[in-house]
Amino acid sequence: MISPVALALCSAVLFAIAVQLHNLGLKHIDSRRGTLISICSSAALYWILSPWFLESWYWFTTGAALFATIGLFRPFLSANFAMAGIRFLGPTLSTTLASTAPLFSALFAFALLGESMTASLIGGTLAIVTGVVVLTYRGNTKSMWPMWALSLPLGAAILRALAHAMTKLGLDIVPDPLFAGLVGYSVSLLVGLIAASIQNRRVVPVIRWSPGVTWFLVGGIINGISLWSLNTALKMGQVITVVPVVSVSPVISFLLGYFIFRKERFTPRIAIAIMLIVPAVVIIARSN
Repeated sequence: MISPVALALCSAVLFAIAVQLHNLGLKHIDSRRGTLISICSSAALYWILSPWFLESWYWFTTGAALFATIGLFRPFLSANFAMAGIRFLGPTLSTTLASTAPLFSALFAFALLGESMTASLIGGTLAIVTGVVVLTYRGNTKSMWPMWALSLPLGAAILRALAHAMTKLGLDIVPDPLFAGLVGYSVSLLVGLIAASIQNRRVVPVIRWSPGVTWFLVGGIINGISLWSLNTALKMGQVITVVPVVSVSPVISFLLGYFIFRKERFTPRIAIAIMLIVPAVVIIARSN
């Protein structure tokens, strides 16, 4: 049987791949339309799969209401924050700041779920957060991006952390990770279409086909599978165990950017962050 940590790591890999694909898409299309395309692609994936898992009683539960509430702010709102962060900060730094989610997830898990952290979990989580600080601290050096841009991925991290805790609550009622994704993405797509109609005075925004559309479509499918893996991990394990492992995606994003996309360069900070984050994941996995 696959462990929650393994599923969380799989989700992290897929999320990092999707971030790199979205970064390619941002060269051809703006983040708002790109996000809407990605969410539409993810929702379509779940509806295509729905005949194999959907049961009618799911819709009349508190779990469905929780999943729908999550859809009001994730992934559309959180993804828009994340996409804008990628545009201003780049994929690695943006994903790294978003990996502060373990801190917020620990707070929500404690407050909403009553979960408690062991010494090893605390140590592993703090090591991951320390790696984030090392990677993002700028000192007195001049930056090419504005300080306010840091709030974009951080805002996405807080929303995702809240969504993780609420998803765990919902899965305790309706133990189907696919249904959680189906409802969340469907509501989020509706929110996105409403936002687009207000902005553009069209129910469906005009989107001309371009390479960017393709990147966001593929990235959306990968994001959908990533969420499926994450929700399955949350169903099987605890939030405080799963979320820190998912947050290693910055390391994976860097490796993809360095070896495949050739857009990253290796620095001492990257090395230190990796040396902190990788052992932290091992510690968390062993404590599971």
